[in-house]
This record gives sequence, C-alpha cells and structure tokens, in this order.
Amino acid sequence: MVSKKVKEAKKAAKAAAQPVPSEEPTAGPSTSSSNSTSPKSSATPPSPTPEPEPPEEGDIVKQAEKVKEKGNVAFKAGKYQEAIEHYTKAIEMNPLEPAFLTNRAASYMALKRFRPALDDCQQAATIQSANPSAKTLLRLARCQLALGSATPASSTLRTVLSLEPKNAPAIELERKISSLENHLKTFETARGKKDWGLARLALDRCLQGIEGEAEEVPTEWKIWKVELEMAKGNMDNANSAANDALRVNSNSPEVLCLRGLVLMISGKLPQALQHVQSALRFDPSHVPSQQLRKRVKDIERLKDEGNTAFKAGRLEEAVEKYSEALERIGEREEEAKGGQIRATLLSNRATTLVKLHEYTRALADTEASLALSPNSFKAHRTQARVNLGLENYEQSVRDFNNAIEEAMKDGSTTDRDVRELRAELKKAEAALKRSKTKDYYKILGVHRECTDIDIKKAYRKESLKHHPDKGGDEEKFKLVVEAHSVLSDPQRRARYDAGDDEDGLNDGTNGMGGMGGMGGMSQADIANLFAAFNGGGGGGGGGFSGFGGHSHSSRGGQGFSFAF
Repeated sequence: MVSKKVKEAKKAAKAAAQPVPSEEPTAGPSTSSSNSTSPKSSATPPSPTPEPEPPEEGDIVKQAEKVKEKGNVAFKAGKYQEAIEHYTKAIEMNPLEPAFLTNRAASYMALKRFRPALDDCQQAATIQSANPSAKTLLRLARCQLALGSATPASSTLRTVLSLEPKNAPAIELERKISSLENHLKTFETARGKKDWGLARLALDRCLQGIEGEAEEVPTEWKIWKVELEMAKGNMDNANSAANDALRVNSNSPEVLCLRGLVLMISGKLPQALQHVQSALRFDPSHVPSQQLRKRVKDIERLKDEGNTAFKAGRLEEAVEKYSEALERIGEREEEAKGGQIRATLLSNRATTLVKLHEYTRALADTEASLALSPNSFKAHRTQARVNLGLENYEQSVRDFNNAIEEAMKDGSTTDRDVRELRAELKKAEAALKRSKTKDYYKILGVHRECTDIDIKKAYRKESLKHHPDKGGDEEKFKLVVEAHSVLSDPQRRARYDAGDDEDGLNDGTNGMGGMGGMGGMSQADIANLFAAFNGGGGGGGGGFSGFGGHSHSSRGGQGFSFAF
C-alpha cells in the first residue's frame, strides 16, 4: 500500500504537470482591423506575450533522470553531499521513483548518517510494497543494524532472504545481526546477575557491532552506559556519559532524570533538583522523576538540619538527622553505593561522634566514608582524630599525613586548613612519643581536653586508690603523684602536650631540695595529701619519717614513709 506521504507527492507532481491557463487581457477599447469604422481607432494594440507551456509529465520524469545522473557522477567521485543535493532535487521532481530515494540513502550511509538513510529506505520500501525489492530491503536492514535496532533488522533481513535465499551480502549481514543479538542477551543476563564487568564488556561489543555515530546510538544504550559506570563506582565516567546522553536527548525525561540521579550521588543536590524538575516539565507524570525529586529534597533538608544541630551543639540530634539522610540515600550497588553524598554524610556523622567520644562508631563511619571517597581530606582528618582518641597513635599520625597530602591537592582548601592540620599532626606525634614512655592523662584517667579541676579530682581519687597504706600498689601511686605534678602545672603540661620530655622531676627549686622522687610536689601538696589519708589538717606534720631510704609504712595508719 502506498503511504499517505507518497500519495500526496504523486498528486503534487500531477498538478505541477497541468497547463496553466493564460491570463485574460485587461479590459479596454476593442481592437480594429484596417476596415474598422471606428473614428477613434488609429492602430492595433500589441497582443499580450503568451506564457510558456509547462513541461508535460513525461518531460519532468526525463529531467529528473538527468538530475539523478548528475547525482550518480558525484557519488562515484566521492562527493556524497553534492550527490545528496542532486538526488534531493530529483526526488522533488519525481517523488514516486524509489531509485532516487535509495540512491540518496546510499549517499547518507557513506557519510555515516544512518538516520536519514533509514527514512529514505523506508519510504522507498513503501513505494515498492506491491513488488518488494531485495536491494532496497537489504539497505534498510543495514541502516537498522547500524542504529542498533537488531530485532527490526532481523525481521527485514528475513524478507530479503525469502526473496533471494543465496544473496551473499544478506547472509553476511545476517551473521552480524545475530552477533549483536547475542551480545544484547549477554548484557541483559550479566546485568541481572550484577556482573557489571561482563555487562560492560557486552555493551562495548554492542557498540563495536554498529556503524552509527555516537549521536545515533540508541538512547537506551546510553542510559545503560551511565548505569554501568555508576554500578562500578566510576562517577566521573558516569557523569561524562550522562552529559553525552543529555546533549543528544535534551528533552528526554528518562535522560534528565538519570542525569539528576548522577548529580545527587555526586553530592550536587541543587543541580540534581533542577534536572529532575526539567524532566517533569516535559512529562509531569514521569514516576521515576517524581520519586527522585522527593528523595533529593528529603536528603537536602535532613543534611541541613543535621548541620544546624551540630553547630548549635545539639550533637545527638545531629547524629539522628545525618542517620535519617543516610537511610534516604541508601547504599545500592547500582547507585555507586551512595557515592559522594553518602561519603560526606558519613564523615559528618563521624565528626559528631568524635565530639561525643563515641570513637568506635566514628571509626566505622570514617572507614566507610573513605571507601567511597578515598581523596577526602576531611574524612582522613576525622579518622586521624578518631584514632587519636582510641590511642592508635601511629595510625593517627599516618591519617594526619594523608589528610595534609589530600588537602594540598584539593583546590578548595586554604592555607589555614593546612596549618591547622599540621598543628594537629604535631600533637599526634607528641602523643605517639608519650605513648612510648608514660601517658599521664591515662594514669589519672582523664581526657586530654580535661580542666584543672578534672585533674585535681582525678588525682585525689587515684592517689587514695593506690596508696600503699590503703592496700594499693606503690608503683602506681608513684606514677599518680608524678602525673599530677606535671599536669597540674600549666607550663609543664604545655611542654608535655608538645612532646617535650617531662618525667615528673622538677629543678629542685620548690623548697624540697633533692626530693625529686616525690614527683616535684610542693610541701603544701604533700601536707594536703597526708591530711587526706590521716584525716588531719595541714602543716605537713608528724605523719612521715624521712626520704631517700627504703619505704616502710607505719603501723596502724598513724604515719608512713616514702622511698621514691
């Protein structure tokens, strides 16, 4: 059956071939011969010039054939664009000649422009539908294969082979179509099993099996490529693939929605929302876009609420908000396990947990964050702080060094960020050095950020606990006294925190002479300590006997001697 488009073209061609009636002369005085009796007649007016007769339909066909021949000459000379122009003119003159269409299709195919070639072949096949041409259908099947339409190509080729079973080009094309179909099946199977490596290999084979340019690759295949890159965690590649798909299919809700998902996973929430809203303008009922819009809005809201709570010191609330946002993000493998946005929120939650001294939970978050985003200097910094809190000093030093290295490569960091990291690294190195000798904070059971009051309370508690006359360990008691003598002195504590050697000894200027073994305690400190044990007042009186000899505790708790 001849298509409507072809019928209209035929009608137009016939109309163009009909003679156009000459215009009638304009009204005026009648013309007279030499025998005219009109007194006013002096001359015969010139007759109007007759318009040329339009060519007959047969003449148009002949002219179209001549134009076609010019196209053939250009085609053979490799001037395909010029050939297309000649064939186009011939088609305009005689739209019912399928050879003009198939010749122009061949020119398009030579230029790798298979989409317009496909249209020409389909139109020619429609004109020839009463008597199908194997040559036209073979060219059509090749266009379909070049554009990745394996199933239509296979169907068209079956008709060709039914007309010419031994057509060698058709048999070769059948092999190529079968190969493409097999690759597509492999892709579908691998994707279903989440074998992303095999799926990507199969898709690459599909792309290699077609001749179409990048712009003519099926939109579905472009979407698959983006999804595979996300599943493998290659977000830079996913972003590039999404941009390529959007450049060619800028009005596709599916492509716009997918681009929005890539942006969300990359942590660019405002841009993600813009793309999803654009998708919904093209198709308000597009369900994936509706779902993604709500998801992006929820994540952005919860993230902002968590940040606000953190800055206000409402740490438990901040942890809760970050956790809710992480649930909305999820960690599906098809979505890069949450990608950069999940890494950021894990790092935020870890920072909050550090302030709550929940180091074990914080460490799990930083490890998960760095698995998703290995180059985040903030996550490395948080992990360094976590390991410092967990007394993993060597690892803390490594983490701070990693943080500095990544910060130096990160264009968004400032000199101040790097200076602060170096200062924290120095503290971690000092802690590592102390750990190889004595950790006075650990001896007293206090945090490194403790106040003077915290130190005094801890000192009283630990000295009572370990005093030998109370059944405690004399060596531990000595360490408690030593730790207190350093940490209760602001200057000595600062030196100790900086990693300088502080062994609890003083310079002998506190009035106690050479009693460095008492950890540098003043007479008042000692008096107060004994008063605490003996229930007496100050003055440092009578409860102890000399220094420097072997330690002997007095009986009945009335007094004791030290030999530190």
